[in-house]
Amino acid sequence: MKQENCEPHGVHSHKPNVVYGFEPKILAFCCHYCAYSSADLAGSMRIQYPPNVRIIRTPCTGRLETEYFMKAFENGADGVLVAGCLEGGCHFVEGNLCAKRRVNYTREILEEIGLEKERLRMVNVSAAMARPLADMIIDMVETVRKLGPSPIRQSSFAEATEDKIGASKQESRK
Repeated sequence: MKQENCEPHGVHSHKPNVVYGFEPKILAFCCHYCAYSSADLAGSMRIQYPPNVRIIRTPCTGRLETEYFMKAFENGADGVLVAGCLEGGCHFVEGNLCAKRRVNYTREILEEIGLEKERLRMVNVSAAMARPLADMIIDMVETVRKLGPSPIRQSSFAEATEDKIGASKQESRK
């Protein structure tokens, strides 16, 4: 007797963390001079990358604090990408090196609280690296897709839902 595969197309049992139909929300902090210009160039060249990445232009990645990364996860991001100038090529001298230290520190915090450190990544690009930036974004989306939805996002959703249910119960009692 022939055994049939009952899994939906694209879901395989050897990938237990993959959630069928899950599209991660990625927040990308891009420095104004290099990474943001590279993303702009990718658009001009019609190089495509996943639409579920939201880019935030920053003056320099060195201005980003660990709180920004954690707040991104608290507000529903499944992954955070920090894209700065090439090492040694920062327009603010050492801003990207400060960002690298903060990203690595935050990755340690994520591990301590039980979240995968792969959800936060720093990359370095020049303004002319449109294709490599698009490839890095695609890789980030694939990595987070394999990890599945952020547990922080799920718990925030659950808490918000409980708050709404509690409020409506109190409203119905009046």
